[in-house]
Amino acid sequence: MKKMLSDSIVALKPSGIRKFFDIVSEMEDAVSLGVGEPDFDTPWHIRDEGIYSLEKGRTFYTSNAGLIELRDEICRYLKRKHGVTYDSKSEVLITVGGSEAIDIGLRAVINPGDEVLIPQPSFVSYEPCAIMAGGVPVIIELKEEDEFRLTAQELEAAITDRTKVLVLPFPNNPTGAIMERKDLEAIAEVIRKHDILVMSDEIYGELTYKDKHVSIVEMEGMRERTILINGFSKAYAMTGWRLGYVCGPKEIIAQMTKIHQFAIMCAPTTSQYAAVEALKNGDDDVREMCTAYNQRRRYLMNAFREMKLECFEPFGAFYVFPCIKEFGMTSEEFANRFLEEEKVAVVPGTAFGDCGEGYLRISYAYSLDNLKLAIGKLAHFVEKLRAEKR
Repeated sequence: MKKMLSDSIVALKPSGIRKFFDIVSEMEDAVSLGVGEPDFDTPWHIRDEGIYSLEKGRTFYTSNAGLIELRDEICRYLKRKHGVTYDSKSEVLITVGGSEAIDIGLRAVINPGDEVLIPQPSFVSYEPCAIMAGGVPVIIELKEEDEFRLTAQELEAAITDRTKVLVLPFPNNPTGAIMERKDLEAIAEVIRKHDILVMSDEIYGELTYKDKHVSIVEMEGMRERTILINGFSKAYAMTGWRLGYVCGPKEIIAQMTKIHQFAIMCAPTTSQYAAVEALKNGDDDVREMCTAYNQRRRYLMNAFREMKLECFEPFGAFYVFPCIKEFGMTSEEFANRFLEEEKVAVVPGTAFGDCGEGYLRISYAYSLDNLKLAIGKLAHFVEKLRAEKR
């Protein structure tokens, strides 16, 4: 059977996150801080719109690109949030989550051997999707002393004559890092100089806690060089609805739509109707959830200070990325032992790239009660490890 399989797919490592999810699912009384999924229900008025669409029998295929009503709302949203204008008929595609957009976006632009610059630590899908598209991933290691931001100097140093795309994963999973306007202006200057594409994954754009999210498409000359990815999973607590979208130059969107057409046909119809409602009337829901996440974020940062566990302050998404290098253990060793001894699951930083070694990803997409329980166990575990070293 082995000879029947694709060598390139066999060589891909499975997600480092799933391993801990699988263990936790079989462990009684375990507490998980590993899931990157909102603990809120999808707001009722959004669910109600999905239910209404079913009651009205709206269960047929939409166009490959998605409902025009939804594409129109996305364009209005981006104009309102970022001051940029897209043509809903030719520059917007509705996808099955942001993950599909990453996959088909890279496949639409990559030729064999093209280099894809991927800052890490970052979401687990970028590197394998680049490989599956025939590209060559080039990793840029983000540094804690730079607050895990991508600098123009790091970008410039990584570019070669084979560079085709920069993945820009901010606000960042797993670090919670953000890029501010001055950071993006410097990045944009390098992108324009070398005339390369940007794939900007802004799925956490609404979840920022330091001013408002700035998109690279707001920078001069960047709208026409950017594949902008976003979706409904994180901001609107709609993970199971599986709905994302991508905006960009019509030439790229046309090729992405072609791949989507053959592989998917269209995104779920019910989800699309619900998403129209989310964009029209969901701003208050987003603010309410963002306020709750920020409260949890501040609780965690204070708890880390009290237990003297080093952690830079993140201002985006719903993750913290504490450093555990003082204990002389690998991230996976720490996470495994923490799970075995305290029954709390966190994700090793190495699940998001080798440069995540020495860190843990902790999600605060959980209630304060759950966080307090788990962090109490972490404080106990950290004190025990320090006692062992003394």
